[in-house]
Amino acid sequence: MSEEIKDLKKELAKRKRIAIDIASEIHDIVEDSLWVDYEKMPALAKKLVAAVQEANQFKADNALQ
Repeated sequence: MSEEIKDLKKELAKRKRIAIDIASEIHDIVEDSLWVDYEKMPALAKKLVAAVQEANQFKADNALQ
């Protein structure tokens, strides 16, 4: 595997990790503090959708699997 492909895969992993971190935040609210922090959910959902779209676009643009 070339160094360029390794770097692209690392970048994709980084972008996926951002989405996973946002999803984890949502999970924590649902599990621990829904009745207090429910107002944060719409903004977090938008961030999550954007992060997943960005990761998927990066993957498609760079022909990664």
